[in-house]
Amino acid sequence: MHSYRFLLNLAVILLCTKLLGIATKKVQMPQVVGALLAGLLLGPAMFGILSETDFIQTVAELGVIVLMFDAGLETDIKELKKSGKASLVIALCGVLIPLAGGFLTAGFFNKPGMIESDASSSILLQNIFIGVVLTATSVSITVETLKELGKLKTHSGNAILGAAIIDDILGIVALTVITSMADPSVQIAVVLGKIAAFFVFILVIGFLFYKAYKYWMSRADKMRHRHVIIAFVFCLLMAYIAEHVFGVADITGAYIAGLIISNTERTEYLQSKFDILSYLLLSPVFFASIGLSVELPKMTPVIILFTLILVLVAVLTKILGCGLGAKMCGYQTNQCMRIGIGMVSRGEVALIVASKGAAMGLMGSSFMGPVVVMVVVTTVITPILLKVVYNRGAIAAVDVSEDITGYHEKITDLRQKHQS
Repeated sequence: MHSYRFLLNLAVILLCTKLLGIATKKVQMPQVVGALLAGLLLGPAMFGILSETDFIQTVAELGVIVLMFDAGLETDIKELKKSGKASLVIALCGVLIPLAGGFLTAGFFNKPGMIESDASSSILLQNIFIGVVLTATSVSITVETLKELGKLKTHSGNAILGAAIIDDILGIVALTVITSMADPSVQIAVVLGKIAAFFVFILVIGFLFYKAYKYWMSRADKMRHRHVIIAFVFCLLMAYIAEHVFGVADITGAYIAGLIISNTERTEYLQSKFDILSYLLLSPVFFASIGLSVELPKMTPVIILFTLILVLVAVLTKILGCGLGAKMCGYQTNQCMRIGIGMVSRGEVALIVASKGAAMGLMGSSFMGPVVVMVVVTTVITPILLKVVYNRGAIAAVDVSEDITGYHEKITDLRQKHQS
C-alpha cells in the first residue's frame, strides 16, 4: 500500500520552519536561522520526530537549485564583472588558508595517544582531507540571508557570489586531487578537462539561449506564463548538465542559468514567480533537510576539544582568508568582514565531501562527529553574523556603490547652490 507519510512530513516541516522563522525574526535574526533550527529540533540530533527520506532529499535538492537560479536572476552582471578578478583572489585565499588550518589542526590530533583513526589511507592524506573539508562553502545559506536583508545586489554581495562559484570549482579540484592519491582510478586530467569544457559550454549555450529567449519574448509578449516555464526548464537542464556531464555542482549550473536570463526584459516578473515557488515549499524543506541530516555521535573529552578547535579554525580561516583576499583587491574593511563571514557556512557541501572521504578511507569515523558539529555551527552562525556586520556597516560605512551615489548627490547640491 502506498504511504502518504510524506504529506504529514511536509506539513510539519512547513509549520515548524515558519514558526521558528517568525521567532528568530522577533529577536532581530534572519528567518533562515529558524528554518535551520527547525530541522535540528525535528531530526535525529534532537527529538527525532522526522528523519531524512528520499522524497525530502529530492525536494531539498530542487529547493537549492531554485534558490540559486533566483540568485542568478537577481545578480547585477555589470557588478559581477567588476568583481570578477577580486572573486578569484578571494576564492583562492578562502581555499588555501582553510586548507592549511584544517591540515595543521588534524595533524596535531590525528596521532596515537590523541585520536585513533580507523581510516585505511595514510595519516598524511587523512590530515590533508580534513583541510579539504574546511575549504567547502555553502553559498545557499548566505544567498537566502542576503536576500532577506536586501543586500544581494551590493558590491560585497556580488563578490561573495562570484567567489563562492569559483570556490566550488576549486573545491572540486582539491577533492579530485586528494581522492586520486587514495584511488588511482580517479584521473585528475579528466576532471580538469571537464571543468574547462564546462566553461566553454556555458559561453556557447549561454549566448545562443540568450539570443533565442530574448527574441521569443519579444514575439510572445502576452504569454508570460510560458516565459516562466521555459526559464524553469532551462534552469533544470543547466543544473542536470553541470552535474551529470561535467561533474560541476548542479547549483552552479542553476546560478549560471539565472545569470543568463537576468539581462532580459521580464526578469522582475520571473523573480516574483520563483520567489513564490521557493518561499511556499522548496526553501523551507531545503533548510530543514540540513538539520534532518545531522546525527551527533558520542564524544570523548579529546574529541570534544578537537571539535571546539576545528569549529574555531573553520570560522577564522574563512573570515581571515576571504577577508585578506578582499583587502588585497581594495575592498573597504567593513566589506572585507562581510565577504569573509559570507563564506563561512559549510552546510550540506561539507557533509557531502566528508561522506565521500569517509567512504574512500580518507577520514576516520572518530572525525565524522566533529565535522558534523562544525557544519552545524558554521551554518547556523553565518546568517546571524551577516545580520550583525551588515547592520553595523549601515551605521559605520556603506558600500562603494552607495558612497559614489552619495558623492554625486553632494556635488549636485553644491552645483545647484553655486548656480543660485
